[in-house]
Amino acid sequence: MNATFVSGARINCAPEEGYLRNIPPIRRLLDGETLWFSSPVTFFVGENGTGKSTLIEAIAVAVGFNPEGGTKNFRFQTAKAHSSLHECLTLIKRGYPKDGFFLRAESFFNVATNIDALDGEMAFSPPVIDSYGGVSLHEKSHGESFLQLVQNRFGGNGLYILDEPEAALSPMKLLTLMCEMRRLVKKNSQFIIATHSPILMAFPGAEIFEFSENGIQKTDFRETAHYEITRRFLENPNKFFDVLFDD
Repeated sequence: MNATFVSGARINCAPEEGYLRNIPPIRRLLDGETLWFSSPVTFFVGENGTGKSTLIEAIAVAVGFNPEGGTKNFRFQTAKAHSSLHECLTLIKRGYPKDGFFLRAESFFNVATNIDALDGEMAFSPPVIDSYGGVSLHEKSHGESFLQLVQNRFGGNGLYILDEPEAALSPMKLLTLMCEMRRLVKKNSQFIIATHSPILMAFPGAEIFEFSENGIQKTDFRETAHYEITRRFLENPNKFFDVLFDD
């Protein structure tokens, strides 16, 4: 079964932060457009500042996840850094996932710290870390901890929202992540992912929404600016350097 627990998102009011209304993709949703998800794997792609992470964060918080990451049971906060967009977001839902997680690359350190703190202060039996591979996530490299999370904590029949998971992963480990995603999709799971990785975007059957000055457009990964720039650079890096470096 192909799960789409969240099948759509739309904005029903103006968020209090005025800057959000000046981001073209967010403005398109403010104008009444609904973003529909038809695949169990959806990617948000685009340049920095186009609203990908802002929208994916709002979706995660509207679902009930902790803004800094984790499951719905995490309630720690190290900083008030998320926008109020989730308060204006309406999600069209289809069914109820039994599992879920919000992974934010930038604040995953805080999630790992909170897990250690829970086990140290509250003496859970079994320890919380057992669900994450049995070894403190701080004892792994950044990339290893990401994969330890996915391979041990993600159980299937779940909604997994990931913000730039490629930040800590080598190209080879990205392929490992994609294998794990495939395993979980077969177990009736949905992924919504913000990414800059052309490798990750190539996941079979995924839908890709590109965020730009023109709003949000569904596209093929080969038509994204990320793919085209990466391809052209790898084919002839010196040509790029001749333009970029004014020696």
